[in-house]
Amino acid sequence: MSMLEEEISTTLYFDRTFDCEAAKISPGEYYYTDQDMLIVTVLGSCVSACIRDNITGIGGMNHFMLPDSATADKDSPVSESMRYGTYAMEVLINQLLRNGARRENLEAKIFGGGNVLKSFTTTNVGDRNAVFVRKFLKDERIRVTGEDLLDIYPRKVYYFPKTGRVLVKKLKQMHNDTLVKREEAYASKLKSSNVGGEIDLF
Repeated sequence: MSMLEEEISTTLYFDRTFDCEAAKISPGEYYYTDQDMLIVTVLGSCVSACIRDNITGIGGMNHFMLPDSATADKDSPVSESMRYGTYAMEVLINQLLRNGARRENLEAKIFGGGNVLKSFTTTNVGDRNAVFVRKFLKDERIRVTGEDLLDIYPRKVYYFPKTGRVLVKKLKQMHNDTLVKREEAYASKLKSSNVGGEIDLF
């Protein structure tokens, strides 16, 4: 089995619409910054947490999915799914704290968990992702200041960590299946991988 680790996105570009530097993140990636820039992603069943220090503006976004674990007890906090979700969240939070954010100033906005992947055999993966991210942030006492979860549509999320502003565009007319193929490939990768890195379970 290969080791699965969250990777920092290296897809940087200049966004002409918003006239600023931007980072695009894909499934299994995250990005954080202390600059006045944009982080963008497209979500189907996956979820993204946009987390920032509301004083300094240091913030970031992740993009992850709980592994489809038909054999694991989905209610157990130590199931493989929960371990992976916890790891994905901790990677981003720890990077923010290492770079000057303070835990007591953290706030989050959460997105995704759409019912767009039809091939899963267990409970709807979008629902599980949404339940997980809400519970994780509640347990960590990180205030959620906005959310757009569930529904049947993919969504494009534009996040400006410096101000906390988020724009969400529902992709109701998505004619190609690129997003679904990308998430299915990511889900298959999760199934055959171990969770990378050290994590603490609470």
